[in-house]
Amino acid sequence: MALAALATLAAAVLLLASSCDAAMYKVGGLDAWAPPPASKPDVYVQWGKSLPFKLGDSLFFLYPPSQDSAVQVTAKAFAACDVSDPVLALDDGNSVFNLTAPGRAYFTSAAAGHCRRGQKLSVDVPAADGKLLPPSADDQAALKALAALPPAAAPVEALPSLSDNGDDDSAAGTRGVAGAGSAVALAAAALALFL
Repeated sequence: MALAALATLAAAVLLLASSCDAAMYKVGGLDAWAPPPASKPDVYVQWGKSLPFKLGDSLFFLYPPSQDSAVQVTAKAFAACDVSDPVLALDDGNSVFNLTAPGRAYFTSAAAGHCRRGQKLSVDVPAADGKLLPPSADDQAALKALAALPPAAAPVEALPSLSDNGDDDSAAGTRGVAGAGSAVALAAAALALFL
């Protein structure tokens, strides 16, 4: 009986140790997820490009729940700031999105006017081999829609330059995140830090 318990404990420790490679990033590195300050209008664009995201990482959106939210959207919805039909919406003030699949994932605020003021983020998650997936047809459409918008509404820099490869991936925008949570994911990440 004691040997079985020890084996179970060892397996649990190995599982936790393997997940310690994952990182949790506080989105934007600011005090809170909010429209960017006038002094840094592209803070989320630059932040999303500056970090080496990988499978298993998490994005932590911190904000006052009575004033904001964090939503995952498709590429087209991201470009148009259309939050009417999000892929996933969280509004508890401590939103955690887990990056569990390779590809580009899109996030914004559902608060009125916040997306158009630059409160939006796209992140690229490479496959396990470190290679980025080619941009999908939806990613291409998002880039074209962003280019058509006035610069003050949505800067073209929100997406890196994409080449047209003809891929049609109807799951674009949803493939980068397969799970979300709040207190549970945050507690698990905190527990992993202490082990």
